[in-house]
Amino acid sequence: MSRPPLSTQRVIDAASRVADVAGLAGVSMRSVGRELDVEAMSLYHHVASKEALLDGLADWVFEHNDTPSTTAPWRPEMEARARSARTVLAAHPWGLGLIESRRSPGAATLRHHDAVLGCLRNAGFSVALAAHAFSVLDAYVFGFVLTEVNLPFEPGESAEDFVADLGVVLADHPHLAEMVAEQVVGRDYQYGDEFDYGLELILDGLEARFLDDRDNA
Repeated sequence: MSRPPLSTQRVIDAASRVADVAGLAGVSMRSVGRELDVEAMSLYHHVASKEALLDGLADWVFEHNDTPSTTAPWRPEMEARARSARTVLAAHPWGLGLIESRRSPGAATLRHHDAVLGCLRNAGFSVALAAHAFSVLDAYVFGFVLTEVNLPFEPGESAEDFVADLGVVLADHPHLAEMVAEQVVGRDYQYGDEFDYGLELILDGLEARFLDDRDNA
């Protein structure tokens, strides 16, 4: 069976698969060529350089994120975007250090960023508050995923098992002992469940500031 012809999209998709296995450090024209079973030189007809390949990977992440509607209510759109970003970045954590670091953003990246600001501005956010909202939401999602994917749990290990194996004398740390006893022991505690609570706190704060700004305008 003949292979489909090479294209920029096929090259970027292959690079994402390489990154999933080997991280960004493992992405090169040669490794992507091996993934596609072609010579590395043939990729240059579709991607000009390693830097262009990384630019394409950053754009790939935004292509897979939910992009807000600029005409829908802002809060559910920001919530859906945050959840989508968490899902995509948790599945492809190499994106965490990539998506905001590129100097040549692609079409999907620019479209996504413009839509986020457009959704907030059309809802009545000032330019400044829209920028603050964008920043704090991204900082929360990226930071949460960074923590989530680096938790030192073994496969199948529960938080309760992890705490039990720490060897920490909890009696010497009363506030930590209190939290463990109340939140972890016997409660099937999952760190990932904290995401919804934190996101709600941030959205509540943004909504309160938005309403306050509107009332004082």
